[in-house]
Amino acid sequence: MKKGWWITLGIVLLLLGVFVWYKYFFVFGEGVKSGYLNYAIRKGYVFKTYEGKLIQEGFGKGRAGGITSYEFEFSVSDPEVFKQLESNSGKSFDLHYKEYKGALPWRGNTRYIVDKVVNMK
Repeated sequence: MKKGWWITLGIVLLLLGVFVWYKYFFVFGEGVKSGYLNYAIRKGYVFKTYEGKLIQEGFGKGRAGGITSYEFEFSVSDPEVFKQLESNSGKSFDLHYKEYKGALPWRGNTRYIVDKVVNMK
């Protein structure tokens, strides 16, 4: 009876570990977004993270049938990348990002993590 309980516990822990890895550490998507940097800020109560918003050209469907611009909210993993963004707010950027299925409090508030600046105009 004890052996069966330990095997079940091991399987449950293994499945939990796979779920956590997939949700928070597996890179689901990777790409480049282009647009004008609206803001770059450092914020948080316990974990101070770097956050930003990119305004992309074009229009999308807003709430209640209104028209809105495309916005890309992201977190930044590297302090050097954040410094480059912070000192050039309002300029056009091409940002390389990684998309995860979930956000971790010490990694940022979003699922999108910018890891480098590809181009700045």
